[in-house]
Amino acid sequence: MAEKLIEIKGKDLLEFYGVANSNIERLAYHFPKLKIVARGSTIKAVGTDEEIERLEAKLATLFDYHARYGHLSESVIDQMCGSAGATVSEMGVAESDVIVYGNNGLIVKARTPGQKRLVEAYDKNDLLLAIGPAGSGKTYTAIALAVRALKNREVKRIILTRPAVEAGEKLGFLPGDMKEKLDPYLQPLYDALNDMIHPAKLQKFIEEGTVQIAPLAYMRGRTLDNACVILDEAQNTTLPQIKMFLTRMGRSAKFIVTGDLTQIDLPRRTDSGLRHARAILEDIEGIGIVDFDNRDIIRHRLVKHIIEAFEKDAQKRAEENKENKEENKTEN
Repeated sequence: MAEKLIEIKGKDLLEFYGVANSNIERLAYHFPKLKIVARGSTIKAVGTDEEIERLEAKLATLFDYHARYGHLSESVIDQMCGSAGATVSEMGVAESDVIVYGNNGLIVKARTPGQKRLVEAYDKNDLLLAIGPAGSGKTYTAIALAVRALKNREVKRIILTRPAVEAGEKLGFLPGDMKEKLDPYLQPLYDALNDMIHPAKLQKFIEEGTVQIAPLAYMRGRTLDNACVILDEAQNTTLPQIKMFLTRMGRSAKFIVTGDLTQIDLPRRTDSGLRHARAILEDIEGIGIVDFDNRDIIRHRLVKHIIEAFEKDAQKRAEENKENKEENKTEN
């Protein structure tokens, strides 16, 4: 018999283990040949090497899920570990709520009001603007919708783009071909794709051009048809850039633009193309605008509090600046 100690680092142990270790007990249910004991930040497994390796693989999947969504439940464990005979409905998920079935039994669905509005808007519009704070799942949901469209043969390609650099000038300083230059900037999109498409199949899709990486600076002149096209981090586009991107839309295309107007990295925040596009396009039929808010944040529970703290600080500084300007006017 082998014995292995598995360290649980950087996790909310109460959330991960469950009340009275309920999640650990459910995990043990799926590994009857192992003795599993959770003590402090360590999970002890006793059994065969093969079963322990299988447990470690499942724990890695559960760690990733917990890191992404900030919670864990017995139903998720059943889903990840492949409980015998468990169906989507038995896990408390209606078939109609499922966007796509991912890897390792992952069920991708809209989990918040904002995400549900995005899914509903996708069915009614060909162009979507999804705007909201970090961690609200807007990009992840957009990727899920694109993968669903590809699997259902509604589109022939998924095209991903992001304003990673300004006019491509920094692109040449990075090593490798175009894909290798862009990969560091597009990694969040790849992370989502890897959740939903098997890595080997995803690699094949990339090689065949079914999944494409399209630098924003190189999109000019293209007509994107029979594709689901996602522009991420659109708050960092200028008005000419976002206009250029939106006018690439072919007759049978779906465009999803995601961004967070509180994270504009341009020299002047007022130059954000997404900010202007939202105001210009909101009354056009066929264009859906979905606003996410702090209630949609599904990362670690602290993320919501961090964002709220920064918002309060920004408001406080804005009020102080206003007071200082008024004092200076009075003195002058």
